[in-house]
Amino acid sequence: MITIRPAELADAPALREIYDYYVTNTAVSFEYETPSAAEFAARMEKIKQRYPYLLAEEDGRVLGYAYAGVFKDREAYSRSCEMTVYLDPALRRQGIGRKLYEALEEELKKQGMRNLYACIARPRQADDEYLTRDSELFHARLGYVTVGQFHACGYKFGRWYDMIWMEKIVGEPV
Repeated sequence: MITIRPAELADAPALREIYDYYVTNTAVSFEYETPSAAEFAARMEKIKQRYPYLLAEEDGRVLGYAYAGVFKDREAYSRSCEMTVYLDPALRRQGIGRKLYEALEEELKKQGMRNLYACIARPRQADDEYLTRDSELFHARLGYVTVGQFHACGYKFGRWYDMIWMEKIVGEPV
């Protein structure tokens, strides 16, 4: 049975291991090197001060994680946040990401969040070995719509990638 729970700093090594796959093997993350264990834990700690940081586990094994973060660091944006999700690559397309996002959205609604944003790398060619459009399609299935695109703004593995912003409005203006 899959359980969704708040991630703790003790979970950081397992979460970092999942993230390492995306940094090392894909253009999903535009980082070139996986953050050190200390840096990863520090990032986690900073995010947890303000936003939910959840993980999915089954029988003590971490399957993936999702968290919200700062959209833009100005007070006027305080009801908007950026969404992030990473899954064990062997466990994609099993509904785990959806469960994480649904739980994360519920927590964010309780915090008064209105606009959820996803910054997603997009391949410039259909047969890219480092990036698919799976994340874009995942977000679209959850009700996110594309609101912007930047062209050739990320360079990794010797090629250029586009980046899109997708948005989902979950709350009413106050």
